[in-house]
Amino acid sequence: MIKPTPNPPETDPASPYESLDSRKLHEAADRALDHYLCAPGSTAPSRPTRRMYAVNADFKNEDLLADACETLASARAISNDFAHLIPASQRRTLLGIAQLIMLGELTVNRVMDNLQLPH
Repeated sequence: MIKPTPNPPETDPASPYESLDSRKLHEAADRALDHYLCAPGSTAPSRPTRRMYAVNADFKNEDLLADACETLASARAISNDFAHLIPASQRRTLLGIAQLIMLGELTVNRVMDNLQLPH
């Protein structure tokens, strides 16, 4: 039987980057960017590492509360926007969830107001 099209050429399906360590690849990319983007003779600027979503004792309570407040405000806005896209029976449930989020946000705001900030 004669085929109307030839077989595709045989290629290696593995990517050449799968065997490299991703950390080494990331460090090489940083070095290349620093080489081309930094002025000659200057050292690369240090990059601060913030790990907000890691369990870390370095963050102050005020920073954590502010982040919690912003997260709750975003969740409330998302649920309110999404509530207008679903049927009425489910909308009531989602608006109830949005109200619970708002109550949590108000509680976090009250805690932030009650904090004694160091002078």
